[in-house]
Amino acid sequence: MSRRKTAILFHRSLQNSRVAQVVLLALMWLFGEAVARTTGIPVPGAVIGLFGMLALLASGVIRLSSMRRGAHVLLADMLLFFVPAVLAVLEHGEFIGLIGLKILAVILVGTITVMCMTALAVDAGYRMMLAMEHRRAGA
Repeated sequence: MSRRKTAILFHRSLQNSRVAQVVLLALMWLFGEAVARTTGIPVPGAVIGLFGMLALLASGVIRLSSMRRGAHVLLADMLLFFVPAVLAVLEHGEFIGLIGLKILAVILVGTITVMCMTALAVDAGYRMMLAMEHRRAGA
């Protein structure tokens, strides 16, 4: 089988399987963790994996449509990732009071910061994608 046919088969099978998409996202996360631990750089592995996935998407190795369903699965079930944290707060009464308000303020500021930085990263990636498409159209 030729390389092109293999690539087409890979993209189609990846596009049709939510499980494969989630597994690929998890593998990119694990890859980022391995890079962070091996090199010792002070960047979380998840961030390195995110940039790795961005590189794969920007280079066209993986199409955005091939990852859409897996991303929707993870986003739809995101509440399940936070249930243990909510149960921990309910077990510790000291979090309901001034200490809890301070922690809540830190969490809110941190969340807003992460959301803003993510928005900037997505915007930069989108601009790169548009610039690449513009170059391809002009070439």
